[in-house]
Amino acid sequence: MPHRTRFFLLSVLGLLYLAIPAVGQSLPQTAPEDVGLSSVRLERLNAAMQHYVDENKLAGIVTMVARRGEVVHFEEFGMMDREANKPMHHDTIFRIYSMTKPIVTVALMMLYEQGRFHLDDPASNYISEFKDLKVYEEGDDGPHLVEPDRAMTIRDLLTHTSGLTYGSFSNTHVDSLYRQARVLRSNTLADMIQKLSEIPLLNQPGEEWHYSVATDVVGYLVEVLSGQPLDAFLAERIFQPLGMVDTDFDVPADKIDRFAANYRVTPTESLRLADAPATSRYASPTTFFSGGGGLVSTAADYMRFAQMMLNGGELDGARLLSRKTIELMTINHLDEEYAPGYGFGLGVRVCVDLAHGQQIGSEGEYGWAGAANTYFFIDPEEALIGIFLTQLFPFGFYPSADDFKVAVYQAIVD
Repeated sequence: MPHRTRFFLLSVLGLLYLAIPAVGQSLPQTAPEDVGLSSVRLERLNAAMQHYVDENKLAGIVTMVARRGEVVHFEEFGMMDREANKPMHHDTIFRIYSMTKPIVTVALMMLYEQGRFHLDDPASNYISEFKDLKVYEEGDDGPHLVEPDRAMTIRDLLTHTSGLTYGSFSNTHVDSLYRQARVLRSNTLADMIQKLSEIPLLNQPGEEWHYSVATDVVGYLVEVLSGQPLDAFLAERIFQPLGMVDTDFDVPADKIDRFAANYRVTPTESLRLADAPATSRYASPTTFFSGGGGLVSTAADYMRFAQMMLNGGELDGARLLSRKTIELMTINHLDEEYAPGYGFGLGVRVCVDLAHGQQIGSEGEYGWAGAANTYFFIDPEEALIGIFLTQLFPFGFYPSADDFKVAVYQAIVD
């Protein structure tokens, strides 16, 4: 390509990226070339996402990429609500499910910085209902309830090594007790704590990584330690300072037209409506503020949270945490990888072995995902953030988040 023609093309593409619509309280925007990315190569990201829509695998997608504090990509694809014939928009509101966990972890760590607790304090110091928890064990002569070898700690809760479970991702006897008690259908966090106090632990505290309701318990700890309901604490201490204007535990009536429909893959791999915006449980106020999966948000809102993390706890003059606390959260706290190449920090997974993980990225990159196939990553080495939002059950049915990540990293050219 002649130099003059290439310069013209990059200039036009740069203007297009600078014209990314501002949504909410947006971050600065720039051309990809200004921060070491290629506009031409980022078009591969658009093509990959559009392919999922064209193949009727995903109804709609929003993707967002920032590097060195500048947004370089913000695109929407497909429909936010196919039944209503509504296209996806930059300000579409998504169920982020477990992407709630890093936010609620930050909330608890803000209280940690205020000296309200130590990480290795027994959780029962602050949740008296947990003082008499037993551990379920299968022996040669049948099941037993035994005393824990040590107390469940707050660090255990933050690293999913608490002995709690979810009731839905495994099929043990303890999981069946969670389902019978309808743990995740509790009226309040206090109600959930009471139910958990009557169910034995799946394994010994600290024994192994097991995904669980631990971050819902973390949300309850925020309430106990702050004296505020979790929704009020998050709004006052995180959402308002960061300008996260569309993140909450429900979608108010004046925003419901921006709320995406949620879909499910059928046995024939077509899409079936799973949760319509107008009749969704998120369309009404809730009293159960699930710290593990209750929030809705937008790409722009979550980008502001992620940029605060990448900045070492501060964004636009609002400091939530110290740089050292962010460093503590985003290093591996496990003795073994919980998944190939990945350890777990406080509220986020952390890449510890890039080759073993078999994914493009950097060691030290961290993030998490949500049940409806939402996903984000933060790469401190590359000063890079990627956010992928769609609405589809079950999680991981398509490798869409992996394809997104590859398309982002391959655009790095500096």
